[in-house]
Amino acid sequence: MALEFNDSNFDQEVIKSDKPVLVDFWAEWCGPCKMIGPVIEELSTEYSDSVKIGKLNVDNNGSVAGTYGIRSIPSLLIFKDGEVVDTIIGAVPKTEIQRRLDSVVA
Repeated sequence: MALEFNDSNFDQEVIKSDKPVLVDFWAEWCGPCKMIGPVIEELSTEYSDSVKIGKLNVDNNGSVAGTYGIRSIPSLLIFKDGEVVDTIIGAVPKTEIQRRLDSVVA
């Protein structure tokens, strides 16, 4: 189950995480976001031991979205040691997200 990130828990859950984190920046009204939603859920199960995976609703959490300059959604940011190490914009195939996660975990 993907975690729910927000403005108040982002620092603790993402920046201070001891393992890599994938954050899915999304919104209710975004069609492509809904398309990759199930993929994010699958990945959260598959990578549960090695990567923390969660979603952040940009409409409700503008502070974090603004900090990272999120202009297009879905935007997937991969954090490692508190820094953004990869960015994926748009609804991409699951295999592409897996490839990017595997390179960070390796």
